[in-house]
Amino acid sequence: MVETIQWTNDGVVMIDQTRLPREEVFVTCRDYQEVATAIRDMIIRGAPAIGVAAAMGVAIGAQRAKDLTEEFPVICDTLAKTRPTAVNLFWAIQRMRDLYTSLAGKPEAEIRKALVAEAQLVYQEDIAINQAIGQHGAPLIVDGKTVLTHCNAGALATAGYGTALGVIRAAYSAGKKIDVYADETRPFLQGARLTAWELQQDGIPTTLITDNMAGYFMAKGQIGCVVVGADRIAGNGDVANKIGTYSVAVLAKENGIPFYVAAPVSTLDLSLKSGTEIPIEERAAAEVTDMYTPGVAPHGIGVRNPAFDVTPARYITAIITEKGVARAPFENSLKSMVG
Repeated sequence: MVETIQWTNDGVVMIDQTRLPREEVFVTCRDYQEVATAIRDMIIRGAPAIGVAAAMGVAIGAQRAKDLTEEFPVICDTLAKTRPTAVNLFWAIQRMRDLYTSLAGKPEAEIRKALVAEAQLVYQEDIAINQAIGQHGAPLIVDGKTVLTHCNAGALATAGYGTALGVIRAAYSAGKKIDVYADETRPFLQGARLTAWELQQDGIPTTLITDNMAGYFMAKGQIGCVVVGADRIAGNGDVANKIGTYSVAVLAKENGIPFYVAAPVSTLDLSLKSGTEIPIEERAAAEVTDMYTPGVAPHGIGVRNPAFDVTPARYITAIITEKGVARAPFENSLKSMVG
């Protein structure tokens, strides 16, 4: 399985996801500004993965700061401004802030060392969390059925193993005879470039479809369930995930197909009452008009490019976390997962 991100003596090393699947290129971020750029430019993406990257960004920033007291807030604020929707980013930064505060008065060398150790712990915990999500979710996957997934919630979206793909991997490892339909996920094509590549590497039977084919295969009875990841989950169970997830959820409901969300507890944002409060990132028009097919749209055409949408809780069968499986009423079940 590919190493999404690593802490090394040279810096934070991550695979450049913008160049997959044609090239496997690793970049080394030698300071926190380079980590921030990697997150912003989607060299690394996926809610848990950018949380790990942010923790490592804080650590490398602290490690190389000349005046830690003066620079630490700037490091954290710079990383927090990279992407607005995935709450794991802010969770990881706050975890590093809390540790820094708890070490007030300690020698700077000790503080720097502790921050590096904490970032490495965030990385290690994420892999273990994803494996636990897989174990909780695997029993929900019906043997002999096809699983549909949207975007990429695999090893590349995490420190390793994956959330939605972790569930699929665990079911497949348990001997279930399943295959996967992967939506291509316009406009950034995470399904086509990343999910299809990951599952092919693992030898899991996978078929790539365009986003607007999902309803066709559901109506034909060829989809057993849907499993997706999440970038932020509100207190009522509304889920923000890659744009197009809402459409898939509505189609699944219409066709009586279970719709599962797999995400770590760090993705829960119980401070928000509903998904209407989740900030939605809007990205550059060029991702729609020119990223993989330059000139496909007429020059000067107006473009909207929201990166995420919100799926209301009423369309979600269950939310799979490392603590177990939450079901409606989500206000109660999700609260029990925290703490």
